Amino acid sequence: MTTSGETASSDPRRDPPAAEPEPGYPRQWEADVVASDGGIVHLRPILPSDADTLLRFHQSLSERTRYLRYFGPYPRIPPRDLERFTNVDHRTRVALICLLGDEIIAVGRYEGLDPRPDGRVESAEVAFVVRDDHQGRGLGSILLEHLAAAARENGLRRFEAEVLVENHQMVRVFRDAGYQVSREFAEGVLHLEFDIDPTERSLAVRDSREQRAEARSVHNALHPTSVAVIGASTDPSKIGHAVLANLLRANFTGPVYPVNPATRSVRGVRAYASVTEIPDEVDLAVVAVPAAGIDEVMDSCLEKGVTTLVVVSAGFADVGASGVVAERRLVSEARAHGMRVIGPNALGVVNNDPAVRLNATLAPDLPGTGRVGFFSQSGALGIAILAAAKERGLGLSTFVSAGNRADLSGNDLLQYWQTDPNTDVVLLYLETFGNPRKFARLARRLARTKPIVAVKSGRHSGPTPALAASATQIDEASVRALFEQAGVIRVETLTQLFDTALLLAYQPLPAGPRVAVVGNSSALGVLVADALLDGGMELAGPPVDVGTAAPPEEFAAAVARAIRDDPEGGEAGRADALIAVFVPPIAIPGAEYARALREAVAGSDKPVAAVFLAVEGVPAELSVAREDGSPGPGSVPSYPSPERAAAALARVSRYAAWRARPVGEFVSQPGIDTERARAVVARLGAEHDHRLGDADAVELLACYGIPVTDFREVSDADAAVAAAEELGYPVAIKAVGDRWRHRTDLVGVRLDLDDPLGVRRAHADLARLTGQSEVYVQRMAPKGISCVLEIVDDPSFGSLLSFGLSGMATELLGDRAFRVVPVSDQDAASLVRAPRAAPLLAGYRGTEPVDLAALEDLVLRVGRIAEDLPEVRSLVLDPVLTSADGAFVTGARIVLGPPPTRQDSGPRRLS
Repeated sequence: MTTSGETASSDPRRDPPAAEPEPGYPRQWEADVVASDGGIVHLRPILPSDADTLLRFHQSLSERTRYLRYFGPYPRIPPRDLERFTNVDHRTRVALICLLGDEIIAVGRYEGLDPRPDGRVESAEVAFVVRDDHQGRGLGSILLEHLAAAARENGLRRFEAEVLVENHQMVRVFRDAGYQVSREFAEGVLHLEFDIDPTERSLAVRDSREQRAEARSVHNALHPTSVAVIGASTDPSKIGHAVLANLLRANFTGPVYPVNPATRSVRGVRAYASVTEIPDEVDLAVVAVPAAGIDEVMDSCLEKGVTTLVVVSAGFADVGASGVVAERRLVSEARAHGMRVIGPNALGVVNNDPAVRLNATLAPDLPGTGRVGFFSQSGALGIAILAAAKERGLGLSTFVSAGNRADLSGNDLLQYWQTDPNTDVVLLYLETFGNPRKFARLARRLARTKPIVAVKSGRHSGPTPALAASATQIDEASVRALFEQAGVIRVETLTQLFDTALLLAYQPLPAGPRVAVVGNSSALGVLVADALLDGGMELAGPPVDVGTAAPPEEFAAAVARAIRDDPEGGEAGRADALIAVFVPPIAIPGAEYARALREAVAGSDKPVAAVFLAVEGVPAELSVAREDGSPGPGSVPSYPSPERAAAALARVSRYAAWRARPVGEFVSQPGIDTERARAVVARLGAEHDHRLGDADAVELLACYGIPVTDFREVSDADAAVAAAEELGYPVAIKAVGDRWRHRTDLVGVRLDLDDPLGVRRAHADLARLTGQSEVYVQRMAPKGISCVLEIVDDPSFGSLLSFGLSGMATELLGDRAFRVVPVSDQDAASLVRAPRAAPLLAGYRGTEPVDLAALEDLVLRVGRIAEDLPEVRSLVLDPVLTSADGAFVTGARIVLGPPPTRQDSGPRRLS
């Protein structure tokens, strides 16, 4: 991507845009954004050096477009206007341009209106124009989002616009943005005004557009009409030969073009010396040349207009620092010209749709067609993953191995699978998170309709070197919180991944935890029962043993009674799921029993798993075949051991219970004053980490309706007595230093003091203990269970909420629960019930239960602090005394500091 006066090798995102701009150039506004057609545009602030490019852009506009934008012919930009358009202050006058290569394809700007007496500008006129051949790609909406974000950063609150009433596209951009727009009409012109603070609807609009655009970019990669293999080789040992052979073997429905300047044909298909010599359009290019030759390949692909690159070559970030530079250059050049990149070091992409039949991978054999989408970060594991899926009879809809994940990532695939009609189950093999906040948002939304099963490797060793440079470091507590909150089924191994996927792919979700067990071996029935109970499931009656001599008909009849709520089935007739166990006796084949089982459960709305020892996956006898012979819905997965069957069913049951719970609402609690809180933070400063004093902490918490039990800090015994008299007895006396106050043995605290003598004695005790006379005097809160609620600074999310009960045992065992912000009402309810010691709050062994609603309200308020005030790097409410009377904060510590980078906030952009 070049601008006027630049050489072709420069890139405004790696080097300064043309001449180095003056100080204050907002480089943070630069962004790569996915347009509605799935292509990429680069957005950045305009510079004086863009004048010639802006003139070319203006000349490329049709007369109609110029008329709609400028309310007149305006055939050329006069020098005075050109100077004004390209010289802006990036504060009250802002202009952003969208570029494709070195050409401007859209411009948006705002001009400040009516400055106040103090010079501040709060309102601006906004306008934008898009080149005719790029209209309909959503660029106006993108510019509006980014202009509004820039204006808010500069303290503006409102946009105004003058639009010709016949300019329907522009009116629609404003109308559909999600803001509350007021309109006035006069002489053929609409005057529009709206506040630019994000609203619930504007954020929903942003997320919806992001989903459609990113899903479209993946759709483009998985539904190409033509494929070029750059580096296709006649040598069977080369990866370029393997990719071409696999494309041809899969009978891809479009043309395939080998690119190799050294030969006329590869595998009988005419070869081309360069992708530019291919006579037809090329949608997808698979790059299998060494990393050293990637620049030449990029030039030809950019010239040809390829939309997606799949780079299977290694030698990039996987080889060290020099490779990281080459990888970033690859992605920058591709994005600058509208392309997406899968890889480098990728296995490739698969689409089993019969209308596509795409196997652009190094894997020769694929699983059959199914309704499971699979994303793998690891290219090396990809072939083994595909082989394991095929061996178990797990059909796939699509498969993407992203390798180094330099551009297209798992988040993009989640966006695609959200609306893909061919995918019902999503499987993920993850090593790192590029944008964990976005992953949490997307996974939570997708898991409500389609189950997600994930393996997260590197729990102890961290990511591979190839991914470390682009990875966001995230500890295990955060991963657990993320998956649990988003409804992701986490498994530890690939074996567990496939065990769970088979049940989800072919069987319905269970309505509850009760499981019937039917088999021909009492010993195995007991093993299954134990495994179910270990997994948190319940037994729907004792295991049914039909005996080793029972014929297939008797075995099937017992299964039917258990699965169909037959009154004769006794307690087993009230099952939510069933596990059938069969051990083939000597000289009796199991095939007839398997067929009888399949027929007995046909049409049932309850999940069934089989334990046919030594049989794994979906054998033909348990399969309900599709037209192509692959297993379809109703097929019964078989497991080689009772433990694996029970564990898979337990995971699916927990997911079903999560999905059945009400969707959480992000409610706003009464009594919250966000503007006042932001003013407090601005006054106190957050340029560096510093702990707030007691009064400042109390003031900030009060902005969110969180009172701290009244206290006074005093310096001698007389003052302590006076404070106690003022607050009212009984009181507590606390040492000032955290070393004493927050010890679990309460050595620095004296409680339930109800007279002056007791206060004086307590003061003397603490003065001797700490060596200082300063103490806190605090009114006693109602007695209750002591808890700790925290905002924990996390490098990946910015903030997490942590909750647990106080005490040495819970600290020693790490009995804390975590949630990712923002937290819904359902998140708050689950957080306070998640620690292992949480039953103490609900009235354990006849004790009085605490007011859990008050505790949930406190969680929601603290969650709002974490979301509204990223400068709050740490907040500890300790102790929070919970009882039937409510939740009372008796201690608080707050640390302010520079806010972390939040990749999932603000207008749409690629990482």
